Amino acid sequence: MALRYWGIIFVLGIGWGMSFMFNAILLRELGPVTISLGRVGFGALGCWVYLCLRGSDWRLPIGQIAALFGFGMLSYALPFTFYALGQQHIASGIAGIVNATTPALAVVAAHLWPGGERATLLKSLGVMAGVLGMIVLSVPILQGGASSEIWAVLIVLGAPVCYAISVNVARQFKGMEPVVLVAWALTGATLGLLPVALWQDGVPGHIGLASLGAFLVLGFVLTSAAFIVFYWVMPRVGPTNITLPTLIAPTSALFLGISVLGEPLFASHLYGLALILFGLLLIDGRLFKRKRIG
Repeated sequence: MALRYWGIIFVLGIGWGMSFMFNAILLRELGPVTISLGRVGFGALGCWVYLCLRGSDWRLPIGQIAALFGFGMLSYALPFTFYALGQQHIASGIAGIVNATTPALAVVAAHLWPGGERATLLKSLGVMAGVLGMIVLSVPILQGGASSEIWAVLIVLGAPVCYAISVNVARQFKGMEPVVLVAWALTGATLGLLPVALWQDGVPGHIGLASLGAFLVLGFVLTSAAFIVFYWVMPRVGPTNITLPTLIAPTSALFLGISVLGEPLFASHLYGLALILFGLLLIDGRLFKRKRIG
């Protein structure tokens, strides 16, 4: 993978790690489904503004629009809701670490997907390291008997499962302009979440400046802009490599959780993260390849 693509993946990872901090800020005033709705809504708005300013042709056949609506629910609505639901009971840093299992799950999904990338021995070992990291992360919670926290971890785990599937589903939209893809997908996610948010959380009351700022960054920067770049770079790096930002994100999620939100840091967090990051190295495989002689 070219160095410039590694740079893009690194920036995406740091940015998406910040999203867990913004979720924690929003949860002080809003319900979890409303947070997901706001993120996809602002994200969709950012994409449509961009398309209008460029004068791009955003029209698609009705069948493709319907497919993108479903894709938006899988790729955005469900994962963002899983994050917010889980972060009601666990720290933002833990949520970021759980999300780092995405590449390992993507290896499994790609292996099982028709025509998908076959899992090698190194990638299989990477998956095992990722699973072991999740176990290490969860052991203190199990020992403490905090059932709500265990359920929260499992709920957050639903997000990387969605991502692992969606990067394979995205192949059917190959050749589509990334901004058009993201705009329609986020619009579908918004329309799908709107009635659920009203039913579950009700109409939001007063929203403070901190929450409004968090929404703007989450929607315009970390959703519309970030996913436009994400789908631009995905065909250039492949469905497994494109999940690597989720292994970079825990670092910023942990750092911001500790420094900004005052969340505690335990040894199990670092041990679990280390195992998951080691899984990344195995999945990438480059450090373990024998150099050719001569």
